[in-house]
Amino acid sequence: MTTDRLLINPLTISDDNFILKLVNSEGWLKFIGNRNVNSQLEARVYIQKILESKNVKYWVVRVKESQTPIGIVTLIKRDYLNYPDIGFAFLPDFSGNGYAFEATGVVLNNLIQEQPLTHVLATTIPENISSIKLLKKFGLEFEKEIQVENEKLHVYGAPVSKLRF
Repeated sequence: MTTDRLLINPLTISDDNFILKLVNSEGWLKFIGNRNVNSQLEARVYIQKILESKNVKYWVVRVKESQTPIGIVTLIKRDYLNYPDIGFAFLPDFSGNGYAFEATGVVLNNLIQEQPLTHVLATTIPENISSIKLLKKFGLEFEKEIQVENEKLHVYGAPVSKLRF
């Protein structure tokens, strides 16, 4: 998938150095949580688990000109949610440039064209204000608060017909 500025490709094992950097970035640790990925080998193991799961899809977002990986867009079918959960995370140096909206919009549009997607959800901790703003920009609305492994999460959602990107 591409936009004027971005390339968006499925995650591969060769993305290990980028994933190591991303999952240890301040925003990831604060809003998503520590994944205990502290080496290139652990990053490869982490990626392999993602690639082996039929319920998890990760796409790596790169700046088109330089091929620099800057973030990810995810789609996860979680056991505790009725619909797939869209997510995104970007390195701090690339936040605030519209990349997350641009990349996530392309992924959502592509998913809607390829599969029978009727509703999309997103989960976040209530403190993640910038992600919540972006979810609302896509047309997702607050649906409920849930507890998952002793963590309070807010669930946002929208029927595919109401998404904006």
